[in-house]
Amino acid sequence: MHKMSEEKRELVVSLLKKHSEGLTIIEISNLLKISRNTVAVALAELKGSESIRIRPVGKAKLHYWLQNEKGERKK
Repeated sequence: MHKMSEEKRELVVSLLKKHSEGLTIIEISNLLKISRNTVAVALAELKGSESIRIRPVGKAKLHYWLQNEKGERKK
């Protein structure tokens, strides 16, 4: 993985951890000032590693960081 995409993925992770109410791709993109496509790629990687949960809400999808009882990422 490229260093740049790894850094952006970590930014997405940090943001999702701060927003337990969930965020859409557009919200993440606007908050981090990175492209929606870059956000989508990072979210796809996180979904593949089962680090996030995605909940459809109308046409949008909310993305949540998965946590266990201690507030740590689910393993």
